[in-house]
Amino acid sequence: MSASIPASTSSAFLPLPPAKDIPVTFTASLKSWWAAGDKQGTASEERLLRRLPFFQPEQMASSTNDSPVIAHRERVQLAAPKHFLNTLSIKSTNPSPTAPPPAVVLHGYGAGLGFFFRNFPALAQWAGHRGTDVFAVDWLGMGRSARVPFTVKAKRDDISGRVNEAESFFVDSLEEWRAKMGLEKMTLIAHSLGAYFSVVYALRYPTRVHKLILLSPAGVPHDPNNLTMPSRELTDEGDSGSTISASHSAVAASTGGVKQIREEQKAIKEKESRSRRLLTYLWEEGWSPFQVVRSTLFWGPLLVGKYSSRRFSGLTEDETRDMHDYILNITLSKGSGEYCISHILAPYAHARMPLVDRIAALKLPITFIYGEHDWMDPQGGLQSLENLRKAGNHRSRMYNIPYAGHHVYLDNPAAVNELLVAELDDAGEQLYLFAASRS
Repeated sequence: MSASIPASTSSAFLPLPPAKDIPVTFTASLKSWWAAGDKQGTASEERLLRRLPFFQPEQMASSTNDSPVIAHRERVQLAAPKHFLNTLSIKSTNPSPTAPPPAVVLHGYGAGLGFFFRNFPALAQWAGHRGTDVFAVDWLGMGRSARVPFTVKAKRDDISGRVNEAESFFVDSLEEWRAKMGLEKMTLIAHSLGAYFSVVYALRYPTRVHKLILLSPAGVPHDPNNLTMPSRELTDEGDSGSTISASHSAVAASTGGVKQIREEQKAIKEKESRSRRLLTYLWEEGWSPFQVVRSTLFWGPLLVGKYSSRRFSGLTEDETRDMHDYILNITLSKGSGEYCISHILAPYAHARMPLVDRIAALKLPITFIYGEHDWMDPQGGLQSLENLRKAGNHRSRMYNIPYAGHHVYLDNPAAVNELLVAELDDAGEQLYLFAASRS
């Protein structure tokens, strides 16, 4: 790409204290719990964003450097009082009249836009080269967006009513955000539950979506005995990024590749421990994992530390510490959008209204991406492709990412970034044919 990103200017920023070490004692956990809050949450997000050479903190005046993009974050106010969506805007400094639609990055359940700090540089490079923009948004009631009350009025046995209300909480606020930002059309890059909501958004507002890129999407298969295991989010370890080379790129998904992933899932499920079964039970019964952590009070940071140090072991020590602080402050924030889970997902963590039965109505390109060690069942992706093709949509594809689990974008960012840029450039067909030769 011709547009290059200059070296970081973070040294010119106002000082930001480093994140505390991940607590391993009760005393350290107590201190972390006491310090948590909105101010600390803002700082934890900014530490991750300051890794981007083109990011400008809110307190800094606009730069006049020669960067092809400039990034800043803002709270985009919605119509309802105290409703806002936390947004990172990566904007081209030389917009092109022939620019492709902007990309909008959307996180998964209980996460936030900071999770994509390893993907923003590649996306920014693409935006600078094409003269377009990239946005990352925290869903309403999650991340650092407004933590407003989440309620569903439909009765317990009114499944479609409950699902519709829960989905509306998220997709309607995203549509309001789109209108407020003045975007005509968007490519949605979304992870996990965020990918589920992105499909729902496209079903409701099809003229506003150019393409869907779904990273380990939730809620796809309809089999109540599928191999999806949400408890693995709390127990899986991250793949080590140091072992990943350029040869470990995306592979076009095949029946054999999906079978291999499912065999690993089945083996892990058969060895499921009593504690893991308890985690699965709590998830299935609608308990928010974040609610459980908050209920432990002073022990909360210690529990989050065990998760972040295990799950993100593939990051550097500094990155893991910064991610821990970011996750901790999100987790300890007021409960809100997280309570959607029991309305969207039924027991065994499959969707009450699965996407595999709904997605064929879409006529736009859709790309499914799973990690080779994913805990989401990829069979739903294959079935969705079949349903789309039967409906006449032959512009959809599916990939497996080696050396990656559920957080594919963090576990193997090089492969995912290469794939994202190709899909955004509408060069996915050529990449898919090349990837198919490796599968």
